[in-house]
Amino acid sequence: MAETDAAGVQMSDDQQEALATYLALTNQDPESAIPILQRSQWNVQIAVSKFFDGEGPDLVAEALANESNTPAPQRVGQRGVLIDEMEYLTPTSSQRDAAPRIVPQPTNKGVWKPPLPFALLLLPFNLLWKLVSGSFSMLGWLFPFLPRLIHSLSNRSGGRAARAVTGGRLPLNPKDNAARFIREFGEEYGEHRLPFLENGYAQAYDLAKKDLKFLLVVLLSPEHDDTETFVRETLLSQEVESFVNNPENNVVLWAGNVQDSEAYQVAGGLSCTKFPFAALIVHTPQESTTAMSTVARVVGLTSPSEFVSKLRSAINQHSPPLERTRAQRREQEATRNLRQQQETAYERSLAQDRERMRLRKEAEATKQMEEQEAQAKAKQVETVAQQLQEWKKWRASTISVEPDLDVKNVTRLSIRMPSGDRIVRRFVPEATIEDVYAFVECYDILENDTTATEPPAGYTHDYKFKLVSPMPRAIYDVEADGTIADRIGRSGNLIVEPVEVADEDA
Repeated sequence: MAETDAAGVQMSDDQQEALATYLALTNQDPESAIPILQRSQWNVQIAVSKFFDGEGPDLVAEALANESNTPAPQRVGQRGVLIDEMEYLTPTSSQRDAAPRIVPQPTNKGVWKPPLPFALLLLPFNLLWKLVSGSFSMLGWLFPFLPRLIHSLSNRSGGRAARAVTGGRLPLNPKDNAARFIREFGEEYGEHRLPFLENGYAQAYDLAKKDLKFLLVVLLSPEHDDTETFVRETLLSQEVESFVNNPENNVVLWAGNVQDSEAYQVAGGLSCTKFPFAALIVHTPQESTTAMSTVARVVGLTSPSEFVSKLRSAINQHSPPLERTRAQRREQEATRNLRQQQETAYERSLAQDRERMRLRKEAEATKQMEEQEAQAKAKQVETVAQQLQEWKKWRASTISVEPDLDVKNVTRLSIRMPSGDRIVRRFVPEATIEDVYAFVECYDILENDTTATEPPAGYTHDYKFKLVSPMPRAIYDVEADGTIADRIGRSGNLIVEPVEVADEDA
């Protein structure tokens, strides 16, 4: 699905992804990045290479433009002379050398592996070599001085050949190369205040391009006669050190020894023909949004004043367009930060709204759950009350009728109810304590007409009171066995005591 960028360009998903990758690698603004990607057919690698190395002229586009727009013949006169003079006085891209971004290539090569037929042909010799080397290992174990002797002899012969080819310098990666140069420079010329960048040329190139600074490249050849004089009298002079360390000049200093592979390749890329050599490289936005050009060269033995004069002249000439580009970048960065702050505030507000909505939904769900639980509890209480009434009706119908006054061997009980009323009732001798509990529980409906019914299914009645004899105090549990006559006798006084809430919860 195509999307419209801030610059008004329709881009597909692949092009959006290529733009995001390019911006992450170059830190360039989208308005300048989209034309480069379009000219590179949205190939990120080609666009990044153009950004760091600069873009060359498009010969096909120029040929088409020249073919379609043939200039009309002009009169040769004073106007032509003025144009020639302006072209001579104004520096153009053809007069300013492009500064390439140089990445040192590895000098070591992989181990050569012979083809399979040739390897099979050499297999017997390999086995023989392993056998001989194994025997030498055994001799080395028996005579420990032999390996050290052979190693020292081979180092003497092989070391000379290696030093003759490489100058005795071990190839290192760019960062270690820079550290070695700084260390050797300090050992050779003593303490100094030159802020050498301890990193590779490509990293210094990228830093100067990203921060819009001037990259001062100094290439030294220890074998050159003027190197020591140039370093001690010019490079280490107070005038040059103060100029390089002045933050208003925005100078990034990188130096190298041409005996190292990286510095040698940089010398070739900058067309260095004489040592000592210094070049000032800067981003030139007036030519291209990605161009890096060599704006000043200092070749050979130069005095400190002349060295600083050439650099200051180039810096003064190219500082105004750089300052405009810095202002544009600051404005873009401020716009980007403002947009990011607005997006952050929007996301924060959205998160707060989501949190409030979540809390409201949780409160509604909790309230609904509480209402459901209250309804369920009320329904349960109603069901229990209904089952209690049905149980009372059933139990009241099963309570034996009070014996007549002329019946002997009965138990006469005086029961004090929770309301304070006292009830006197006679029970047959074979009545149980549970019959007395049932009489007290169903007393309120005994006077009414009760129809014998079945007890409610699944209901287990729990008496909420106890029958207590006051003097001496004795509790008659409903679960106790035996009849009233056995437990109480011919007569007795009982008090109905409700069960306390704590006892009920327990």
